[in-house]
Amino acid sequence: MLKKNFSAFLLLIALWSCTTNNTYTENPNENNTDNPPPNTKPLVKAPEFNADSAFAYIEKQLAFGPRVPNSQAHRQCADYLVKTLQKLGATTQIQEFQATSFDKKTWNGKNIIGSINPQASKRILLAAHWDSRRFSDKEKDTTLHKKPIDAADDGASGVAVILEILRTIQNAPEKPSVGIDVIFFDLEDDGIPEGYKEEDHSNSTWCLGSQYWSKNKHVPNYSAYFGILLDMVGAKGAKFYHEPFSLQYAEGIVQEVWQTAQRLGYGNFFINQRTSMQGGIMDDHFYVNRDAKIPMIDIINYENSFPAHHHTQADNIQIIDKTTLKAVGQTLLQVLYNQTLQ
Repeated sequence: MLKKNFSAFLLLIALWSCTTNNTYTENPNENNTDNPPPNTKPLVKAPEFNADSAFAYIEKQLAFGPRVPNSQAHRQCADYLVKTLQKLGATTQIQEFQATSFDKKTWNGKNIIGSINPQASKRILLAAHWDSRRFSDKEKDTTLHKKPIDAADDGASGVAVILEILRTIQNAPEKPSVGIDVIFFDLEDDGIPEGYKEEDHSNSTWCLGSQYWSKNKHVPNYSAYFGILLDMVGAKGAKFYHEPFSLQYAEGIVQEVWQTAQRLGYGNFFINQRTSMQGGIMDDHFYVNRDAKIPMIDIINYENSFPAHHHTQADNIQIIDKTTLKAVGQTLLQVLYNQTLQ
C-alpha cells in the first residue's frame, strides 16, 4: 500500500514538472519565444494603412538621389522630411551634430524629430534611419563598391511607413490617446565596408545619429513607454524574426507586436521565433536601449543573414513590395491604437 501510494506520488510530481516546464516566463533567458501565451485583449478598431501612399513616400525620397550626408540630395531630403512632418501635424526640430567616420572624414548629421499630441504623458517612439549608404560594398562587381545606393529598403521604407502612419492618424476620425514621437536617425549606415582593411572594426562606426541622440536627447530627461525601430521593412518576401537585442531589452513589446501581426493575418511576415544568429544586430535600437534607457525593438528583415539586395545597387524601388509595407504599417497602427486599452 505504501509502495503504491509513493509511486502515485512520484507520478504526480512528474506530471507537475512537465506542466510547469512548459509555462511562459518573463525571464528572457528562460522564455520559449516560439510559443508565447496568446494575447486575448480585444483589438481596438484601427484605420486602414494605405500601402500606395507609403510607396509614394519612398519614391519621393529616392527622387532626391542617394541621401549621403554632406550632399545636396541629403539637404533637400531633410527639408522635405521636416515639411512633411509639419504637414502631418507634428511639431518638428532638427538635431544637428558632427561625426567622424571610420575613414576619418567629418560628416554633418541631422536627426529629424517630430512629435504628435505633445501634451500626452504616455509616449511611443517610432524611429528609422533616413540616410543612404555611400558604398555598394556587397556588389560582386568591385567597380561599383564606391557607388552610393538608392536605399529604397534600407532607410526609405522605414521612413515611409512612419510618415504614412502619421498621415493615417491625421485623417482618422478617432485617434490614439498616446503621444507619438518620431526620430529619423542620420548616419546609421556609414560603417566599415566589406573588405576594408583597418585595425579598428568597432561596431561604433555604425549608428552615429542614434549614438549621438541617445546621449543628447532633444528634450532633457525625455523618455517613452517603448520604442519601435523600422529598418528594411519594404522588400519582397521580407521576413521579420525576433531580434536578440530586442528580446533582451524589450521582450514584452516584441511579443505584443508579433502577436498583433498574427491576429491581423500577417504571420507570414512576422515569424514568431528568434533569429538563428548568435548575437544581436547592431542597429539604432541598441543605443536607444543601452544609453537612452528606453525599451526599443527592431523590426528588421533578417534571419541568419541580410537579404541579397543589402548594400548593393539592387536596393532600389524595384525591390519594394506594397504587401510588405501594408503588413508592417497596419500592424504598427494596430499596436498604437491598442494602447488606448492599457
